[in-house]
Amino acid sequence: MRPYTGPADLRAMQELARRLPDPRLHPGELAWSRFQHLGREPEWRTALWEEDGRVVAWGWARPGQLDLQYDPARPELADAVLRWSDQVMPGGEREVTALDTETPLIEALRRHGYRERRDGPFFVSMRLDLADLAAPKAPDGYTLRPVRGEEDAGARAAVHRAAFSLPGHPPSRVTAESYRQVMRAWPYRAGLDWLVEAPDGTPAAFCLVWLDGGAAVLEPVGTDPAHRRRGLASAAILAALRAARDLGATTARVTARGDDGHPSARATYASLGFRAHARTLTFTHP
Repeated sequence: MRPYTGPADLRAMQELARRLPDPRLHPGELAWSRFQHLGREPEWRTALWEEDGRVVAWGWARPGQLDLQYDPARPELADAVLRWSDQVMPGGEREVTALDTETPLIEALRRHGYRERRDGPFFVSMRLDLADLAAPKAPDGYTLRPVRGEEDAGARAAVHRAAFSLPGHPPSRVTAESYRQVMRAWPYRAGLDWLVEAPDGTPAAFCLVWLDGGAAVLEPVGTDPAHRRRGLASAAILAALRAARDLGATTARVTARGDDGHPSARATYASLGFRAHARTLTFTHP
């Protein structure tokens, strides 16, 4: 086991995700999670387990939260990551999220004293076959286009902040600089990052698709509250997914709130044909 040292290690973590048959965390989701905010690295502890020159497991400890991934051929590594987290996250409650299909991980969590939290929000993982996608359609006056490149980072970050700075919650920390960092990360492609622009030219909605092989994942998707209920997110999703399909994508996945706290995103995805195939379970320790 060794500590994370920089972006090259993120690529090694992504390579593990690529080898897994149905990873909970797509390589693109790893890139987004690592780079969407600047200045967070001092808050994190990350470790990698290697065998024959490649990563076979990793753990990522953030304040109150542990993420991990491991080669299913080496299930004992889940225990190794959890023992490591006991050392680097002493005291206080911490959470681990697993899909209800990840039986070996769930068993490992219970062996280490984690308990399933029965209340609170949860998420559903939803899938869509891309064989038959409707054509995207923006309302009159609105325009669909892919991101041009880093010149759009400021506008792209601004509409993200508008969509995700919710009342009663801290504002989104995505900035033009952090979004440029996302854009420089593999496997980001500007042609899969779509905007809907309002009649005055300002971004109103967006969808970023990450593609690895035939598997596409949507992360993130959002609409400025001033432009909601016009079908803009659906238009951006369809445009981005059609672009991904042109590059070889056959399936798409997205994660949405599964409880009734924020049902609108799940309803949007369902209206496009996405269907739930798994849900998250939250485990807490101690």
